[in-house]
Amino acid sequence: MIDLNNLTKLYYTISDVSSMFGLNDSTLRYWETEFTQLHPKKNRKGDRRYTKEDIAIINKIYILLKEKAYTIKGAKEELKSMVKTERINKKLISKLKQIKNKLEKIQEQL
Repeated sequence: MIDLNNLTKLYYTISDVSSMFGLNDSTLRYWETEFTQLHPKKNRKGDRRYTKEDIAIINKIYILLKEKAYTIKGAKEELKSMVKTERINKKLISKLKQIKNKLEKIQEQL
């Protein structure tokens, strides 16, 4: 598992990322074709530039495929579910923060 807090660069090359995970460059290119969530930016030459967000997705894919031994199909379904859950959680956290702010304003008025 990669600690995303230790990533300091804005972009990483495919070689950087493949070495982080002990994978071949071709494996990452294959995962791009299989997982719609993974789409690194490319420069004018066509070289891939991975962001922290891309690396976080690769980390999830790696865990599902390599550590938990999911099939590609199973990993796709699980990743979709994970992304959906994360979206829902972000919305809930945002609403809870709004409620907290309103309660703090009420408390100040007391």
